[in-house]
Amino acid sequence: MNFKRVILAGTALGLLSCFSGCSAPMKLLKSRAKAETTSVETDSAETPDSKMPVLYTDKDSLQSGTGVMDDDAPLEFTTTRSGLKYRVLRHSDDRKPLAHNTVTVNYRGWLDNGREFDSSYKSGEPISFPLAGVVAGWTEGMQLVGDGGMIELWIPPDLGYGAAGSPPSVPPNAALHFVVELLAVK
Repeated sequence: MNFKRVILAGTALGLLSCFSGCSAPMKLLKSRAKAETTSVETDSAETPDSKMPVLYTDKDSLQSGTGVMDDDAPLEFTTTRSGLKYRVLRHSDDRKPLAHNTVTVNYRGWLDNGREFDSSYKSGEPISFPLAGVVAGWTEGMQLVGDGGMIELWIPPDLGYGAAGSPPSVPPNAALHFVVELLAVK
């Protein structure tokens, strides 16, 4: 299959200096922009956002280096009231975490320009952390998928690192993109 990527027009961040070995979840644990521990409201305010571009246009590119996703995974993102965009890539009817739970995940994170800034897949080990101790976009987004599921998160700057960024790997006001497999909920 062809591994084409569509880069978001007008939002490419240019040349960034991303040093290998940075650890997004560890940094997510240390810095929490607008970090409020809240439950996710998923009601009629959420609607598919067909105008939202998709970074990866085919399943093989999105799934590259991650776990298996459903054949019928949606192409469109859903937007929550907070502005978080997500799509469930592997459905699970198992337990969904709450903000007070600890989760174990595998993940891959990249910026708008497609540059990967962190991956537990590359390090070869999943990571566990209290869901209430990460950036608001992760806290909210991980409550939308069941144990064993996989989700893609498109986190706007105000739910991520905001104006401060997370140097050297994440510049100020950067949108964050993640594919996350939820391996366990405690």
